Amino acid sequence: MPDATLHVHGWAMATAAVVAAACGLVGTLLVVRRLSLLGDAIGHAVLPGVAVAVLAGGRPGGPLVFLGAVAAAVLTVWLTRVIREGDGPAEDAGAGVVFTTLFAVGVVIVAAAPPGSHLDPACVLHGDLAFLPFDTVRVADVDVPRGFLAGAATLVGLVVAAAATWKLQVFTAFDPAAARAAGLPVAVVTAGLLVATAVATVASFDAVGAVLVVALLVVPAAAAELLSRRLHHMALLAMLLAAVGGCVGYAIAWRCSTSAAGMIAVVLGVEYVAAALVAPDDGLLARGLSRLRLAWRVAREDRLAAAWRAEEAGEAAALTEASWIVTWAERWLRAAGLLVAESGRLRLTPSGRREAEMIVRSHRLWETWLGRHADLPLDHLHPPAEWVEHHLGAAMRRRLEAEMAGDASDPHGREIPPEA
Repeated sequence: MPDATLHVHGWAMATAAVVAAACGLVGTLLVVRRLSLLGDAIGHAVLPGVAVAVLAGGRPGGPLVFLGAVAAAVLTVWLTRVIREGDGPAEDAGAGVVFTTLFAVGVVIVAAAPPGSHLDPACVLHGDLAFLPFDTVRVADVDVPRGFLAGAATLVGLVVAAAATWKLQVFTAFDPAAARAAGLPVAVVTAGLLVATAVATVASFDAVGAVLVVALLVVPAAAAELLSRRLHHMALLAMLLAAVGGCVGYAIAWRCSTSAAGMIAVVLGVEYVAAALVAPDDGLLARGLSRLRLAWRVAREDRLAAAWRAEEAGEAAALTEASWIVTWAERWLRAAGLLVAESGRLRLTPSGRREAEMIVRSHRLWETWLGRHADLPLDHLHPPAEWVEHHLGAAMRRRLEAEMAGDASDPHGREIPPEA
């Protein structure tokens, strides 16, 4: 492949990476403050400000366009507050009314713009990342795309602003009431975040347009929130995911000859699905493994308790062919030396008996507590006790025993095994 082609596409991917990272940083604060819808509103509502500024002679990415976008963002927030405070709909509905109306006004202005006004409807709505490398300026004897310079300057500015106000951002994001009580300028911090959102949106217009910029603002931050528990880690991860999504999405779009903005949004969506699967605490795989571990522990403990109760009754527990997890739990207990199979019956080993006694002890202590404090008939005490018995540790058993004033038997008159 010619070096010139690689050069052009390399600049396009670099531009996608920097504008996406800028949006990922701003989006982190929007997501943790639950302002994603307002970010979406600003991302769409700045369109009329941008369109009017361009028609007034501003250059895309220039200071006049930036001022127009900020003015439209401030107007969006103000109108949303006015609608909410005027006994109108809730804030999310008010934001929906405002941003759709302003976005529609922007679309009308763009569509009605005269020829030669640098307002192409397709580029404004969907971006045109592939052509950005051809609009260059000379920097240190190197032709650098204007879009890359604007995106890089935006990213650096937002990083510096975030670093300078990080403590305020964290305090305001997680406890705004306490921040107000402490005298912090919560309204100013929020206004600064909305201005930063407008800046990131304007920087992303040429790359992904007004429609899909919300994907850069929200999706990487939402994915990073699943994978991290500290805000600065979340911000760095969101920027990384956004930049990778921008580069990979553009590369796939280039190979498949499709929309770069659309493919970037698709890749970001795939990243979110992957994060939802592998998140260490809330991911689908983690929750599935947690449920499986619990079911495995319950099956093992139930088999030990059943064998202990059978011996208490002077019988021997029979081998079971129940569900697969119970069958394998029984085999594991035999391999671990807690159960012994003799002539088709199960017998507890000394170590198995000690473990089984603690399980039965937890069960009967809890039945005793319920019998004393809950207005339940005797035949209703077993099911809740059977569920709780797997979760009571030694400390809780001792607390229950102290509260039961040394009761030696449960409400059914059965002996409570002593603590090992």
